Amino acid sequence: MKNILLCCAAGMSTSLLVTKMKKAAEADGIETKIWAVAVEDLSNHVDEADVVLLGPQIKYKLAEVKKVCAEKNIPADAINLVDYGSMNGKKVVNFALKLIG
Repeated sequence: MKNILLCCAAGMSTSLLVTKMKKAAEADGIETKIWAVAVEDLSNHVDEADVVLLGPQIKYKLAEVKKVCAEKNIPADAINLVDYGSMNGKKVVNFALKLIG
């Protein structure tokens, strides 16, 4: 089971991406838990995550998020703007899996 946490500002477009990511992972036979929270709630969810991905609209918070995640040895990065904009769930899942290692 891979636990992929997405952080965003408000959550509307990110929740759509979560749905696309779940479908892509299921189609590839990858067992996942994928969910999204506001970046302000990261500390309440980070312990459950194997990787944290930021929506590109809050990429400016990446250093802050990486600091929180590094304390727990959890990789974090921003989602590619094109993949996010096109809601390419498969590419974002693959990016998350690569970060997990």
